[in-house]
Amino acid sequence: MSELPAAAIQELSERVEGPVFRPGRPGYDEERSGFQTAFRHRPAVIVGAAGAADVSAAVAFAAEHGLPVAVQATGHGLSAAADGEGLLISTRRMDGVVIDPEARTARFDAGVRWEQVVADAAPHGLAPLNGSAPHVGAVAYTLGGGLGLLAREFGYAADHVRSIDVVTADATVRTVTAGSDPDLFWALRGGRDNFGVVTSMEVDLFPVSRLYGGGLFFPAEAVTDVLTAYLAWTATVPEELTSSVSLMAYPDLPVVPAPLRGRYVAHVRIAYTGDEASGERLVAPLRAIGPRLIDSVREMPYTACGTIYNDPAFPHAYYGNNVLLGELDSSVLVKTVLDVAGPGAPALCVIDLRHLGGALSRPPAVPSAVGNRDAQFILRVLTPLAASDLDVARPVHQRLFDALRPWTTGRSLNFVYSDEDMPDQTSAVYASDDLRRLAELKSVHDPANLFRLNHNIAPAAAG
Repeated sequence: MSELPAAAIQELSERVEGPVFRPGRPGYDEERSGFQTAFRHRPAVIVGAAGAADVSAAVAFAAEHGLPVAVQATGHGLSAAADGEGLLISTRRMDGVVIDPEARTARFDAGVRWEQVVADAAPHGLAPLNGSAPHVGAVAYTLGGGLGLLAREFGYAADHVRSIDVVTADATVRTVTAGSDPDLFWALRGGRDNFGVVTSMEVDLFPVSRLYGGGLFFPAEAVTDVLTAYLAWTATVPEELTSSVSLMAYPDLPVVPAPLRGRYVAHVRIAYTGDEASGERLVAPLRAIGPRLIDSVREMPYTACGTIYNDPAFPHAYYGNNVLLGELDSSVLVKTVLDVAGPGAPALCVIDLRHLGGALSRPPAVPSAVGNRDAQFILRVLTPLAASDLDVARPVHQRLFDALRPWTTGRSLNFVYSDEDMPDQTSAVYASDDLRRLAELKSVHDPANLFRLNHNIAPAAAG
């Protein structure tokens, strides 16, 4: 690790309001730790930013000292860890949320989690386009596209951003909108942290106060029938219904609901904004598959939306990736998934198949860099590294993705997880013309590639 001179650290401390952390000093390990524990930042210095002015000062300092910049709020989407170098900007202290019920908007700072926005919007009968896990950071999720619980009805979260406050590589704090800077506004929504450090954003809210939603859990012997029926059923449902199915082996632990302990389970997740009676009719074909271990699908306030997936909220180590799928042969998909990554696989694999289409397939009113909108499904595979070694998990995942190649249309940036050996995957995330445009804009806004500790888009070569 290259150590910065004490005088430089002192200078940085005097420039910012928030704390500054050095390796080996109190608070450093806690500040660099996030939700993902398998891959962790180990930078030369950390700035615990108290606001946009601190972010600007940190970026200016990094540029002066030739340090690449990384950003972390919750640490769910860690992509390229700072290893012995670089400056990490921790945004967790930036936690302001302002709801405008008349405009139906929310403005939130870089450290805000979706659960804060959901709770603050609910008294006004409004909801954001949050994802399945309310404890995920709202800014990074949205900049990566944002594939949420209401996605088929309203589209990607990135499609509903009004404005973005961002610190660019020249340490300037800018407010970017479709009108003020359409190119940068386009690039930020989908290009994530390649073009600057977002300090806050304003997004649309929607008149959703309740859902018919929850989960249907089926035993291992029904998994083939569940997958087959689910794929056929998705062709019949309205856009107001967004759903997914997961396959996983639950550990035999007291924290797991008793019916699921030690069992391989298919879990169908439902989020429907229509009324309860029509929801019951829509879900009836799934219930007809057979007995459920748990059936939690019911009328619920939107504030309970996190119970649909019940994603773990505690930090842990995991490895995973995803593919976006177009038209596919459902019988081949079912067999492939179960043969390669089912309960007999060498590594424990959590399979997550989400239904896309609907508003996700349509171009947004204001274009963004979020691509691959023709996909009909996204398949994510994730391995908890407490259960399997990375060296065992990696080839299993690769065999699954190789087998699905005939139907693969790309990848979603929201579900490309960190791996120090992961090759550059930007070409799979973006259409070729979009990637070329992003590289050209990178050469304008960050020609030195200061923001490179990420799924990096390199600046286009001059000339």
